[in-house]
Amino acid sequence: MRTLFPAESCKEAHPNALNPQSSLKIERGKLSKLSSYSSSASIESLVKVPQPPILPLFKPIDYVEVLAQIHEELESRPPQERSNLFLLQYQVFRGLGEVKLMRRSLQEAWQRANTVHEKIIFGAWLKYEKQGEELIADLLTTCGKCANEFGPIDVASQLPFDVNVSSQKRVTNESHISQNVTFTIGNEKVICDRQKISELSAPFHAMLKGYFSESLSETIDLSENNISPSGMKAISYFSLTGCLIEVPPNLLLEVLVFANKFCCDRLKDACDRRLASLVSSKEDAVELMEYALNENSAVLAASCLQVLICDLPNCLNDNRVVEIFIHANRQQLAFMVGPGLFALFCFLSEVSMNLNSSSDTTTHFLERLVDFAENDKMRLLAFHKLGCVRLLRKEYDEARCLFDGAVNAGHIYSIAGLARLDFIKGEKLSSYEKLNSIISSVTPLGWMYQERSLYCDGNVRWVDLEKASELDPTLIYPYMYRAASLMRTQNAQAALAEINRILGFKLSLECLEIRFFIYLALEDYKAALCDVQTILTLRSDYRMFEGRVAASQLCTLVREHVEHWTTADCWARLYDCWSAVDDIGSLSVIYQMLESDATKSVLYFRQSLLLLRLGCPEAAMRSLQLARQHASSDHERLVYEGWILYDTGHYEEGLRKAEESISIKRSFEAFFLKAYALADSSLDSSYSSTVISLLEDALRCPSDNLRKGTEQSW
Repeated sequence: MRTLFPAESCKEAHPNALNPQSSLKIERGKLSKLSSYSSSASIESLVKVPQPPILPLFKPIDYVEVLAQIHEELESRPPQERSNLFLLQYQVFRGLGEVKLMRRSLQEAWQRANTVHEKIIFGAWLKYEKQGEELIADLLTTCGKCANEFGPIDVASQLPFDVNVSSQKRVTNESHISQNVTFTIGNEKVICDRQKISELSAPFHAMLKGYFSESLSETIDLSENNISPSGMKAISYFSLTGCLIEVPPNLLLEVLVFANKFCCDRLKDACDRRLASLVSSKEDAVELMEYALNENSAVLAASCLQVLICDLPNCLNDNRVVEIFIHANRQQLAFMVGPGLFALFCFLSEVSMNLNSSSDTTTHFLERLVDFAENDKMRLLAFHKLGCVRLLRKEYDEARCLFDGAVNAGHIYSIAGLARLDFIKGEKLSSYEKLNSIISSVTPLGWMYQERSLYCDGNVRWVDLEKASELDPTLIYPYMYRAASLMRTQNAQAALAEINRILGFKLSLECLEIRFFIYLALEDYKAALCDVQTILTLRSDYRMFEGRVAASQLCTLVREHVEHWTTADCWARLYDCWSAVDDIGSLSVIYQMLESDATKSVLYFRQSLLLLRLGCPEAAMRSLQLARQHASSDHERLVYEGWILYDTGHYEEGLRKAEESISIKRSFEAFFLKAYALADSSLDSSYSSTVISLLEDALRCPSDNLRKGTEQSW
C-alpha cells in the first residue's frame, strides 16, 4: 500500500554529521578542482562520524507491553482521564517514528477531550502537525470538505454560564425612598433604576435595598471605584436590557473589572463573552490574557489561549507570549488551561524544541512540564526530555539529576544519558559498566550495544556495533562508524559495501554524504554526482563539510567530471534504474532531467513515488504539488490532486478525483489511484473484487514503460 513512512534522517538534516579535518578550498564561491583531492589518503579524513545523540523521546524496553497497558487503561479509566493516555500513546508512537499513528493518537485525544481547554490544546497540536496542508485547502473545498478541521472552536458555547449563580435569596428593606438612584462620578451623574441595579449582585442589593444607609439615599458617590461615567451608563443599560453589544472594548474592560469587584456575575459573564468574541489576533490575546487571569474570566482566558497556541510556532518568537506561559503561577495556569496543564506544556516544549532545542524558552517549558507531571510515566518523559536539553546546554549536574529521576521513574533509556555524563567527566569505565549492567539485566536492544560501543575500542567496539545492527538494523551510526573506520584503513571498497547495507533499505542524508566522499576517493564521479543530486532532491539547502559548503556547489563541481547526458540518455538510464529498483539512482536521473526536460509533471510524479518508497513523505508531497502545478491536462491534474488528497488521509476525496479523471480519460494512473483510495476508504471485504477489477483495468490502459516500477512501488 502507498503509505507515509517516517524518516527522521530525511526530515532533519544534520549539517554537523561529518567532522572533516581538511576541506576543499573555497574562494569567491568557487571550489578548487577535485583532482587535487581525489586520492583516498586525502578523502578518508573527511569521513568522520559524530556520536549518536541521546534522543529526547520515550523509549521503553518493550513497546508492545506499554501499548497494551495503555489500551487496557483506556478501556477502564473514566472519560476525563483518557486524553492524557492518548497523549502518552502519542509519545510511544513518536519514539517509534510512526507518524500516522502519532496523529491518530492526537486525533483520539482531541475527539475524547473532556474539557474545552483540552479540545483547544489537541486541536492546536493537530493543526501544528498538519502544517503545510494549507496547500490543499482549495482541493478540499472542491470536494465539499472543510479544510479547517481543527480550527477555532466557539469557546463561549462550550463554557455555559451557571444561571443559578446569582439566584440567592436576599434580605430586602422595602422602605427605600425612590425607584431611581443617582450615582455621582466626579462631576457627572448617572441615573439608574434602583431595582435593576440591585439585581446585579448581592453587594448592590445590600447597598440599595438592604439595611445600609445607601438604601435611603437618592445619590451615591462612586468616584473612588475606578468606573467612569460612560462605564456606569453601560452598566445601567445592561441592568435594563441585559445587553453589551454596543460597548467598545476599552469600556468593556473597565466594566469587567468593576463587575468582578462587585460580584456582578451576569454582568461579568456578559463582559467575558463579549471580550472573548473580539479576540482575533495575537496582539488581542496578549493584551487581554492579563485581564482574563486577573479577573478570573474563564471564557476570555480560553479564547486568548486558543488564539495563541493556534498560531504556533510563530507566537514563540514573541517574548510577551512566552512570558505568559512561563510566569503565570500555578493557579492562573489552572484557570487558563483547566486539567490540560501537562498536555499544554508537552505541546509547547515540543514546538520550542523543534525551533531551538537548547534555548532558554525550551528549558523553561520543560521545567513546567516536570512541575505538572502527575504520575511516573509523565515524570519519566518530562525528566528525560529536560535532561537531554540540559546535556545539550552543558549543564551537566542538572542533567544528571534529571536522568536519575527518569531512570527511577522507569525509563531505562535515560541510563544512556548518565553514561554520557560519566564519560564527559573522564569516567569511561563507569559509562561502560552502566550499559553492561542494563544488557545483562533486561532483554537487550540495539541502542544498548550502540551506546556501550562508545566506551570501548578496537575489535570490542566493532563487535558491539555488529550486535547493534543485528538487533536493530535501522540504527545508522553503526554503519557510518564501520564505513569511516574502513576508510581510515584506505579500504574504500569495503567502506562502500558497508554504507550500502543501510542505504539499501533506509535513506539517510548523513549516509549519502559519507558515500559521496567514498565515491570521490574511488574517483567514481558519476556515482558521486548521483548521491549529491539525491541529497538535493531531499533538501535543496543541504550543506556539507560541517555546513560550510552548499551541496549544490559540490554538485556543480562534480558534474564537470561527468559526461553530459542527452535527454534520451537520461530516459534510458531511468528505465534501467527503475527496472533494477535502484531508487537512489532513479532520483538522481530525475533530478538531472528536471533541469531541462519539458514533461516535468510526469517526472515529479515519478519522483514522488520513489520518495514515498524510500520513506520521505514530506519530500514526496512537495513533488506531488509540483506535479500538479506542471500538469499538462485536466485528467492528469486530477490524478495528482487525488494522490495529494489520498496521501494526506482524505481517501474518499481522493477517490472522487480519480473518478473525475477517468470520466475524462481512462488512464493507468487514475485506475491505480481509484483502486487504492477505494481500498482505504472502506474496510468492507466485499470491495476486494472491485479493487482487483480496477487494478486489471489499470493494466489494460496505456502507460510508459515505468509502469512496472509503479507496480513494484505499490
